[in-house]
Amino acid sequence: MPTFSISDLANELNVTTRTIRFYEERGMVTPARRGLERIYNSRDRVILKLILRGKRIGFSLNECKELIDMYDPSGGNEKQLERFLEKIVERVNQLNRQAQDIQLMKAELDGLALRCQTTLASTQNSVTQLDLSPIK
Repeated sequence: MPTFSISDLANELNVTTRTIRFYEERGMVTPARRGLERIYNSRDRVILKLILRGKRIGFSLNECKELIDMYDPSGGNEKQLERFLEKIVERVNQLNRQAQDIQLMKAELDGLALRCQTTLASTQNSVTQLDLSPIK
């Protein structure tokens, strides 16, 4: 079975060694030790990849841990997949709500910008008219 050093994994996954140690402190990966050196196996590598993917799609660390802990190498993992699907649906719904909120916010900002531009234009016209008046 292949093994990896912490720096091997950090370079491969484009994270810091501190990030990997953080996941170790949380009990998500459990490397073997050779003196002070951490030795990671293929399972640790896969878990780190899953954590990073979960974080990228907006899952919390606890959600990632929950899903990883549900994995059963001897079973079909139906419960894990069902829970994963629930989490995906929750995340998609959350993103849809956020997208709607962003659209509403953008529409409001567009309206405010237009009002500001209109006010500025009328103010500048007044100033311009005053500046063009003959001096007596």
